[in-house]
Amino acid sequence: MALELINPEGLSSPLSYTHVVAATGSRLVFVAGQVADDADGNLVGDDDLAAQARQAFANVGRALAAVGARPDHVAKLTIYVVGYRVEYLPVISEARIAVFGDHKPADVIVGVETLAEPGYRIEVEALAVVD
Repeated sequence: MALELINPEGLSSPLSYTHVVAATGSRLVFVAGQVADDADGNLVGDDDLAAQARQAFANVGRALAAVGARPDHVAKLTIYVVGYRVEYLPVISEARIAVFGDHKPADVIVGVETLAEPGYRIEVEALAVVD
């Protein structure tokens, strides 16, 4: 499996993601949106975005591990945030780095009005490519 991370000339060099990811591999792994639930299905963090982000990203890591994939296999993330504001970005980035380290897949952050259940503040889905 190979991911080629590219920030094309003429585009900025973002701190937390890559503009283009070219993936070569034989297996696609689609991770459904992960929220801040613990193993028993209980919401972690109530109204605390930082706690919820840590749990949601950790859940992405657990989902990947279940099929033998790693965070560095992820080519794209979609991050949904209730009532997103720019000042949320450092909180989200910190939780992301805890799981992804220096790996910077392509991503998008989408501000939404609500998620599937009341109380959820963030949901993270992933697309990984593995051999």
